[in-house]
Amino acid sequence: MKNFLQTCFIAVALSAAVATKAQVPILSSNTASTAVMFLDFDGHTVQNTSWNVGGPMVMAPSGLTTTQITDIFNRVAEDYRPFNINITTDSTKFWAAPKATRMRVILTTSWEWYGSAGGVAFVGSFNWGQYDDEVPCFVFSSLLGSVKNISEAASHEAGHTLGLYHQSRYDASCNKVSDYHSGGGTGEIGWAPIMGVGYYQNLTLWNNGPNSYGCSNFQSDLSVITSGANGFTFRTDDHAGSFAGATAATFASNQFTVNGVIEQNTDMDNIRFTLPATSRFQLAAVPYNVGTGNSGSNLDLQVSLYNNSQVLIASYNPGTLLSSVIDSVLTAGTYYLRIEGRGNIYAPNYASLGSYALQGSYSIGGTLPLRRLELTGELVNDKHKLNWLIDADEQVVSQVLEVATDGRNFSPVTTPNNVDRQFLYRPYVSTSAQYRLNVTFDNGKQYYSNIVTLRGNGSVVRPKILNNLINNNLITVNSPGNYNYIVLDMNSKVTHRGQLTAGLNNIAAERIAGGMYMIQYTNGVEQWTDKFIRQ
Repeated sequence: MKNFLQTCFIAVALSAAVATKAQVPILSSNTASTAVMFLDFDGHTVQNTSWNVGGPMVMAPSGLTTTQITDIFNRVAEDYRPFNINITTDSTKFWAAPKATRMRVILTTSWEWYGSAGGVAFVGSFNWGQYDDEVPCFVFSSLLGSVKNISEAASHEAGHTLGLYHQSRYDASCNKVSDYHSGGGTGEIGWAPIMGVGYYQNLTLWNNGPNSYGCSNFQSDLSVITSGANGFTFRTDDHAGSFAGATAATFASNQFTVNGVIEQNTDMDNIRFTLPATSRFQLAAVPYNVGTGNSGSNLDLQVSLYNNSQVLIASYNPGTLLSSVIDSVLTAGTYYLRIEGRGNIYAPNYASLGSYALQGSYSIGGTLPLRRLELTGELVNDKHKLNWLIDADEQVVSQVLEVATDGRNFSPVTTPNNVDRQFLYRPYVSTSAQYRLNVTFDNGKQYYSNIVTLRGNGSVVRPKILNNLINNNLITVNSPGNYNYIVLDMNSKVTHRGQLTAGLNNIAAERIAGGMYMIQYTNGVEQWTDKFIRQ
């Protein structure tokens, strides 16, 4: 049965004229797959489809440069990296694919025939070719304002053809707030659903949440995409999930490189390496990206380091970054790296998926010039108090405390004396602030501390749930101090109780069934209540 149209909302109009023609590079993401999503940039005449109620439709080219086309391809290909489908700009791959498993995505400046929208598609039309109705979907490139927005619209419209409706936002009373869920957060971990509106966030992912037909109509994007109707499923796992099957990383000139894909939210890639002697081991784990700030990434990486007995040494997952690093002195022996996709304070764990690269190195007998550089922070009335610890053999020659409001663009707050290890001030912004310490030693080396996030001036006056829709197994509450809490269902039955401490608190939600709940907080004098929905 053919479903009705779904459109993609417009971001902004282009402020400059676009080129009329460009050389389209031949690009493919998965040539072995017989399922194909063809990104058509050079114009196309649509005929003999459900779109053609008045004869052939001539679609102009996308008006994009070769560089822009490549960027869009890379972004869309990464959105679909977990699946066994070929995202391609090569028309020969499209024509060679079975009619039931191919779709043409036309990126065009011709929008007047439909109207002002980011794009349009028939829901579930990916397999209509088997009925001799090869309807394409459309992305109106001249209305979208940037390569980022065009890419988001292309993945969104392609998602409609695979059977997906919009991921929508509802309030605690199940009233629809927006047909397009816009996500939340800032910086490179700021998140939004691909099937919502992803123009304004860096980390756009598939989602499991209520669609546009009601707050109880949960749509698991991954399940819909990999359903039998579309004729493909997830990619084959490339690295084993067990220690016994771990991929061996081979050092060459004391370095190794390993690439991989996290295909499913249960996937764990295990990598094994061996150090010949006590060494300084360094690892950079970076998700696929198209630019600074891990732009275009779909994967928030966590790396866990295990010893030869498979005992966890440490896990690495910087809170405000998608990439992870290890810098540690290890004794001779075999070690394991476990690579996983994780959620963060904004994004659920559901679809942190995609490709990554590991770059490891070691130096025998190496010592860490800096053993410890740790920054901590707390709210003291309406002020931010920062404390830090520096453990190094070298002398500090300068230290600069820096602040950002987007997790990325830092600027100096103060330059403390070299012996100072504390700073207290009233912030000039009312939003959340991220802090880091920039330290330079007398050997010329410069290091940054971890990043600490503090709520803005007066922004936390009581405990507050961070997300009213719980689509993973954690209820996260931000608390300004110590408070008692209870979780109740709508029949006032208590399911959880406990105590909150200052900062972010995670409450396990595995045993809570789907439905609406209340969480009550009290300090013995006052009481507050938040509502939330458990998917």
